[in-house]
Amino acid sequence: MTGRPRTIWLVAGEDSGDQLGAKLMRALREAAPDTVFGGVGGEAMAEAGFASLFPLDDVAVMGYLPVLARARTLLHRIRETVEATIRARPDVLVIIDSPGFTHAVARRVRRAAPGIPIIDYVSPSVWAWRPWRAKGMRPFIDHVLALLPFEPDAHLRLGGPPCTYVGHPLIERLPELRPGAAERGRREAVPYSLVVLPGSRRSEIERLMPVFGAALARVAEGLAVEAVLPAVTRHRALIERLSAGWPVPVRIVTGEAPKYAAFREARAALAASGTVTLELALAGVPMVVAYKVSRAEEFIARRLIQVPSIVLPNLILAENAMPEFVQADCTPERLAGALRPLLAGGHERDVQLAALGRIDGRMRLAARRGARGAARRTPPRTGSLPAGTGGTAGPRSGRRRCRRRGPPSRG
Repeated sequence: MTGRPRTIWLVAGEDSGDQLGAKLMRALREAAPDTVFGGVGGEAMAEAGFASLFPLDDVAVMGYLPVLARARTLLHRIRETVEATIRARPDVLVIIDSPGFTHAVARRVRRAAPGIPIIDYVSPSVWAWRPWRAKGMRPFIDHVLALLPFEPDAHLRLGGPPCTYVGHPLIERLPELRPGAAERGRREAVPYSLVVLPGSRRSEIERLMPVFGAALARVAEGLAVEAVLPAVTRHRALIERLSAGWPVPVRIVTGEAPKYAAFREARAALAASGTVTLELALAGVPMVVAYKVSRAEEFIARRLIQVPSIVLPNLILAENAMPEFVQADCTPERLAGALRPLLAGGHERDVQLAALGRIDGRMRLAARRGARGAARRTPPRTGSLPAGTGGTAGPRSGRRRCRRRGPPSRG
């Protein structure tokens, strides 16, 4: 082993990957403080000392039509990332989520520099839609580090790369998510605190905020409610504008610490589908989940989708415990009807709380360590994970079924 610092190239494509990348950086530095990082990231990774090749917003695009509209910029950034990676010759390339962007980078790097090991941190949702992608990943992905316990079994069944369940990084944040005695008391206090999460992408926010506001107007007719809206910094002004006419008190917070503080006190949540639903589940917050895409995107997605639910906790639990409203079902009336009993209390709230209590066991929290688990699976040097050979597949999970609903929540 040489005395030079280990070089790890991280490539994220949106905010959730940026958050994961920042946690992975900290975990890797615990083992090797002199580790050198490069690649593509956002605000969270920058706070951890990362210098991104370009702003994350350039590639943080979701949906068929928005991708087509920005195709020229995306192709330019893909080429730029590949060229920088090849020049750097890192000990390992770790791509993080956002397969539309990161897999395009990984394929090109593998062709141009086959000796660089490539790890995919966050499995694409091959278990949800386009399952043939799993087998297609084998030529350019050496190992998949999965966040969800059923994903290694899915890759094994579908002929994908070796895959290990390393645990979700949220496992390490449980003390920040779980309420204390005073916060549990706040959950029972009136006005009820309702966390509203319209998504992290501009397109999600613009589609969901008007519907969410109209739903809250209906809820507020019979219940005293205040809304807390966690926001990423760059979308705060948009959320302030879109919530300005809401008929309930609104408090907008930015940053992870205020967001988790809001979760600890929340009576219930109204959320866009995504990773945030797992955060809410681990915090024990009953929720209603919604999602809307354009009609063209819906037409395509419904012909490719194989997922039984768009809600991660539902998939982990193998039951539709959290109500979900997608596309035409995502109306103010339906959202309000599902929210009222979660706020007022009763059978629906009790059933969902009982389901949330089973999440820990399904995630096998005691045996997994999130970002630290991923860091342990990142090879220390080029050659310790031979390109194209991967490693040993991780624990398998039984295949489970629950009722099919709507388009998937991630790529």
